[in-house]
Amino acid sequence: MSILGIDEVGRGPLAGPLVVGAVILPEDERPWFSALNDSKKLTAKKREELSTLILKESATGLGWVSADELDKIGISRALKLATKKAVKAAQGLHVPFSQIIIDGKVNFLSQTPLEKYVSTCIKADSKIREISAASIIAKVARDHYMVELASTYPNYGFEKHVGYGTKAHVEAIYQYGLTPEHRKSFEPCKSLSGFIPNTTLKKNTTTIGQKAESAVVNYLEHTSHIIIARNHKTYFYEIDIISTKNHQIYFTEVKYRHNNLHGSGLEAITPTKKRQMQFAAESYLKYQNTKYHKFEPLLAVASISGNLKKPETLKITWFPLDN
Repeated sequence: MSILGIDEVGRGPLAGPLVVGAVILPEDERPWFSALNDSKKLTAKKREELSTLILKESATGLGWVSADELDKIGISRALKLATKKAVKAAQGLHVPFSQIIIDGKVNFLSQTPLEKYVSTCIKADSKIREISAASIIAKVARDHYMVELASTYPNYGFEKHVGYGTKAHVEAIYQYGLTPEHRKSFEPCKSLSGFIPNTTLKKNTTTIGQKAESAVVNYLEHTSHIIIARNHKTYFYEIDIISTKNHQIYFTEVKYRHNNLHGSGLEAITPTKKRQMQFAAESYLKYQNTKYHKFEPLLAVASISGNLKKPETLKITWFPLDN
């Protein structure tokens, strides 16, 4: 009875793709079968040796889902998609199997024609050799990808932590910002990028928030600010208002309240929100408009309440970026 073993690698990293491996081992016994084990329990050298043998002598498939696609569809759907891709690749080799076993307790092939052939097994990557093999080829393939990525983004140490959230990796994110390979839906990338899932995005229409921004812009212009940008958006962050005055550059977040019964807009600036604001300001100065890099940067919160044509209160609080 031939088994198609399935395992995933890269579910939890902050950067890089999710990869699923699928393997049907040869029916006749091979000397290297006895060395198969959970990829995490093998040395890098042993994984490389076994991956070469598995790919050469078995029917295999790999399913890849990029960080960007994972952000768009979520981790659960990404696992299902990568599994389907891996199985499709293995099936394309036309090697028969009678059973599919997936590591873990979730059937990622549910609601597909293959669902009836699937069973799941917790920690199967150290119990069932087909799944051990799947974990090995997926791990080696993903590690190779991350090592190549390190040459493109040398400041992040991808060749060492392969995208996982080590202390050094998180420190690099705060120092250098996010790359296109970072998962914006995973913390701390989510807080830094201001990531919003597609399902909650709103159309860019005239809203109360935009009217509040206009009221703040009018106030700033009347106090000699030069407005550089309004509602400045990138994939990674958004800044409501950017302005300059007296060789200083202000990054202003607008918070509107109908009244102050539930607190002022300033009280909505949590430590996480402040980190997002700081990341946005630093990224703008470094990548978007370097001509202001000698200006003194200041974060600002404009708290506004009441009638937007004649606001009851409009208070702006400034504070410097953290060093």
